[in-house]
Amino acid sequence: MSVIANPSSAMPQTQDERRALGVAAGAHALHDGYTDLVYVMLPIWQAEFGLTYAAVGILRSLFSGTLAGLQVPSGLLAERFGAARVLALGTALAGCGYLLAGASAGLPMLAVALIVGGLGASTQHPLASALVARTFYGPRSIKALGTYNFAGDIGKMTVPATAALLMTWMPWRPVVALLGACGIAAALLIVALMPRRGAEAVVAKTADAAAGAPRGGFPLLLAIGIIDSATRMPFLTFLPFLLAAKGASVSGIGLALTAVFAGGACGKLVCAFVGARIGVFATVVLTEGLTALGIIALLPLPLEACYALLPLIGVALNGTSSVLYGSVPTLVAPEKRARAFGIFYTGTIGAGATAPILYGVIGDLIGVTAALVVVAAVVLVTVPLAFALRPALVRPWWSSSRSPRSPDGGASEIRGPHLRRFAPSCGRRHRPS
Repeated sequence: MSVIANPSSAMPQTQDERRALGVAAGAHALHDGYTDLVYVMLPIWQAEFGLTYAAVGILRSLFSGTLAGLQVPSGLLAERFGAARVLALGTALAGCGYLLAGASAGLPMLAVALIVGGLGASTQHPLASALVARTFYGPRSIKALGTYNFAGDIGKMTVPATAALLMTWMPWRPVVALLGACGIAAALLIVALMPRRGAEAVVAKTADAAAGAPRGGFPLLLAIGIIDSATRMPFLTFLPFLLAAKGASVSGIGLALTAVFAGGACGKLVCAFVGARIGVFATVVLTEGLTALGIIALLPLPLEACYALLPLIGVALNGTSSVLYGSVPTLVAPEKRARAFGIFYTGTIGAGATAPILYGVIGDLIGVTAALVVVAAVVLVTVPLAFALRPALVRPWWSSSRSPRSPDGGASEIRGPHLRRFAPSCGRRHRPS
């Protein structure tokens, strides 16, 4: 009798896996598009309702604050009622939020609409991430979560651009109402396309293995994610001022930010595959080190060289997030993943929202250039944390018991120049003597 041990890393996607990734990526694109659509609408709402800048900021916070604050409760609801129902309901609520915004006759109704939209959007990150993590087993989940992560950036680019294009032909109210109706349709598609067996089957097969999950790893992973996010946003905040000091025009600054965002979108996808190849520890050290070096290199470089360097900085700057998100399933039991993703996204989004305030004070005290040096130094704090996290990643929980894809449950040690890790043995046939 011959056994092929764990061919999961090369195994083609099943129908359930394709459907799960399609549902999660589609939800991510739509919800992230809804989130960034608010930026397009704020100047229009300011002119329509005669708002002050403080009121504009409050409107933005109503959506983003509700989204960030309710991600953990969304994960808890999914544990009770099922991810498919809660994700579909959340997508419908997000669409209803924009339908209400399109029908709003005044500021109070618009505020309620944004709260409803944020409430619905709070379900996407924890539940869609958990769906991908439960459907894709082992190292393949890092690649799948990287693809899912990349889809969010596609939505950030396409939904606001679609709204801006439509508003050249029609008023803003029917445009946002039309986009809101897309959310209702997407909710129906989630119910229709959600895999019925894929995620549950993997959970059932890996529940025993999850009992051996290392303890203490998730808080360290969360700390790395918080620091990563809390340095990414201040860098993006200070970058326009640094470029302006070098003589960049407004259009040049816009081009530079576009280069960073484009590199970041590629980085989310590329670094997920790199992480699956060389390991999470090596990828985090590599991307965070390159981020710090890139930020320091920008300071003395002339403007033209900065433009050339920014896409590479974007790859490293955003690429870390994919391997961090993809590592959550490694450290958390399957039945707790929705809650864990909710905690992880709440921590990282909250850090990204509050850190620019702290670094802004630092910039006022010591100047933009010195503040960017501080940002680069804080980025490197993630490296010793990655070393502390390494023991939890050396032998992931799926190698501690019988693999759902490996009949013999065996594990072989894999050594490489960047990382020493354990994974289920692959590519060899074992024949009885």
